[in-house]
Amino acid sequence: MHLSALLDFDVVPLDTDDAVSVLLDVTAPEREADTERPPATLQVVLDRSGSMGGGRLRGAVEALLALVDRLAPTDNFGLVAFDTQATVEVAAAPLTDRAEVRRRIAALTAHGGTDLSSGLLRGVQEARRASGGRGATLLLVSDGHANQGVTDHDLLRQVAADAYGHGVSTTTLGYGLGYDEALLGAIADGGAGGALFAEDPDTAGGLIAQEADYLLAKSAQAVSLRVPSGPHVRGVEVLGEVPSSTLPDGSLMVELGDLYSGESRRLLLRVEVPGVSELGTVAVTTLEAVYVDPATLTTYTVTLPITVNVVPGDEAAGRTPAPEVRTEEALQRAQTAKRRAGEALRRGNRSEAADILDEARRNLPAPPPGSAAHADPQVNEQADELARMARRARRDNASRTSKSLYASQSGYARRRRSQGGEQIRGQETGRDQSFPDQGTPGDARE
Repeated sequence: MHLSALLDFDVVPLDTDDAVSVLLDVTAPEREADTERPPATLQVVLDRSGSMGGGRLRGAVEALLALVDRLAPTDNFGLVAFDTQATVEVAAAPLTDRAEVRRRIAALTAHGGTDLSSGLLRGVQEARRASGGRGATLLLVSDGHANQGVTDHDLLRQVAADAYGHGVSTTTLGYGLGYDEALLGAIADGGAGGALFAEDPDTAGGLIAQEADYLLAKSAQAVSLRVPSGPHVRGVEVLGEVPSSTLPDGSLMVELGDLYSGESRRLLLRVEVPGVSELGTVAVTTLEAVYVDPATLTTYTVTLPITVNVVPGDEAAGRTPAPEVRTEEALQRAQTAKRRAGEALRRGNRSEAADILDEARRNLPAPPPGSAAHADPQVNEQADELARMARRARRDNASRTSKSLYASQSGYARRRRSQGGEQIRGQETGRDQSFPDQGTPGDARE
């Protein structure tokens, strides 16, 4: 595991309350090509209510048939289908009888209501049983609003969070335009997974295949980042739409879920620093990343100290922020704008949604005059998307646009990768914030 960080300011004024932004990259270990892959556990929870009839269910069945063909005989696969109740169609177990599993999948039919909570709960039970503590991925596929069983978003988020605490990460796939993206998003947040959106069977099949790719390339599971409290931390928050929580001791905890080989996640932390009364270098906090190696089930801890240099106030007055940090701040705020715009669309307020997106696009940093060729491709991509989504918010199908915004906002952090293997280094002080693979073995979870 690699951690690397860049601060917007690495100097703070003497005896003055201040705040620094920390741009953090978390990069999963690279799995060697010739190493044997440990057995994986994939539990699918599939909506087969009446609204899934026809092309949707056929598309899902075809995608699942292709998926089981890619898994190894030692991999665990399970399928729970739900309508007015949940049914275990394929008990989670090694794929020793692939033909029988394919037959059971192909026999699925659509009927009944949508008791999503029963499907989720039963799927979690199967995933935990089959994985035996080695960790599992649960993929929940639904095209409708939960209308039976537990429908409260917070309660279902907690179900997924409890499952994650027992090694089961949850990704949701919303299918069509009738599902509740806020509900599936809450479940994905609780399960430290992604919230995907597919309007048609082909897209659904591609996304299911993609999730299988991630599962089979997993090199770090149950990744968490803790930002401890201390005398030099008055408060800390994560900018953007990355779920986080505050622990009883005041530390901030961010659950990153599972990472595949070489995957890089980018976070932006805002740390409030109370006035320091002595000049010189001060360790503000030490970030702590904990993850489990899926091959050995060894827990590793990687730490990264975050330091600043305390200088006289007149010297700090001339500081300039690191442009890359400011750029990332604007990009993260754009993700929050997508969420707010989606909420406005669900309230029926198209103009408010479009205005939110237009403002977020205007707040993205523009390249210096005459340097458009060197513009940040991430900024260009987000600017184009925000402009396109603002147009859609004004005149396209509101449900489609809202779901696209939610999926884009949810997927932003998960699709970030290291570019060319480069690591971000500290400014001026020469701090190389890149740490080697693995870290210190030992169970650091409390």
